Amino acid sequence: MEAKLLRQQALNDSRRALMLDAARSVFERLGIEGASIREIARQAGYTPGAIYSYFDNKEAIYGALLAESLERLNTAVDAAGANASSPADLLQAKASAWFGFYAVNPRDLDLGFYLVQGMQPRGLTSELNDQLNARLYDALRPCDQAMRAMGLDAEDALRENTALFAHGVGLLLLQHTGRIRLFGQDATLLFASYLIGLVERLGCKR
Repeated sequence: MEAKLLRQQALNDSRRALMLDAARSVFERLGIEGASIREIARQAGYTPGAIYSYFDNKEAIYGALLAESLERLNTAVDAAGANASSPADLLQAKASAWFGFYAVNPRDLDLGFYLVQGMQPRGLTSELNDQLNARLYDALRPCDQAMRAMGLDAEDALRENTALFAHGVGLLLLQHTGRIRLFGQDATLLFASYLIGLVERLGCKR
């Protein structure tokens, strides 16, 4: 009986993953507002009824995709900085981790910042949106903590972390859209340069 249940769970997980892969493709092509359960089902090779047996609506599918993306982001950030010998080294490692994750996973950037629908979390419940935002900040919190360990108070650390995130996202968008080529620059190198300058500036404040 246990083996049968395990096989059924594996089958359910496989079907769910296939549905999510199909939904990701549909969201990228049509956006959330343009997508439909029927189109997601067609892409996945299932009936709409089969999709509804796993998800209540397309917003729930989007939330599941984003939640999975944020878990992978947090895993990448958690793994970074194991050999950091100082708060400054840890700051650089953690910031480089979240930036690097989105640099090599541009579709996760689209999901994470609602770019598939014009940067507005339409259709998500406020509770789900708050949960997803909190999970995103979990990946950014280590940078805040590193800055506090460097001597900043809570307000200054939050301000600097916000600026760091805004700078990184701006570079990622330039890279993702190809606009960075207008300047003949490399987004990763520019972000690394910003981090070095930030660490030097914070060191002077101590």
